[in-house]
Amino acid sequence: MDIEREKEIAAGARRAASYPVPPADLVNALRSEQGAWVSEVVEAFGEVTLVVPRSSIVAICTHLKSAPGFEFDMLSDVSGVDRGPEEEPRFEVNYHLFSTKRYHRLRLKVLLNQEDVHVQSVVGVWRTANWHERETFDLMGVVFDGHPDLRRILLPDDWQGHALRKDFPLRGYEPYSLT
Repeated sequence: MDIEREKEIAAGARRAASYPVPPADLVNALRSEQGAWVSEVVEAFGEVTLVVPRSSIVAICTHLKSAPGFEFDMLSDVSGVDRGPEEEPRFEVNYHLFSTKRYHRLRLKVLLNQEDVHVQSVVGVWRTANWHERETFDLMGVVFDGHPDLRRILLPDDWQGHALRKDFPLRGYEPYSLT
């Protein structure tokens, strides 16, 4: 990395530290602009999670990426959570956002029922979502509608099931003889 870029990053970190925006202010700003987008706010361990409707995930991500004051220009991760077969909604899809300009972090959470594990792809917002969504599809079975190349990424193509679901047998689906 060149020295000028390192100085720019250090200066940005100093500026961000000099005017920290409390997470509540980010949430309040989003609620004032689009109140229907935030159904629940969870603050824990210095992190903010917004539970958002799946039907609006692309619009929310587009807004958070480009709107002044938010500028979440980096999608750090997309991950899936299986709450267990006895829970409803059973699945979560978590989007971890970061602003490289403002040094803010935010997590978006979409809840999915077991019968309908579809959510729109955000590859059109952040290209890095391509690999994250494929991994979540492969291991959790979440289907990202509109994804340009939704196929397995870690497990073999002929693998049966989704290995990180809580109802997946620890030894797989192959019959084993323990005698």
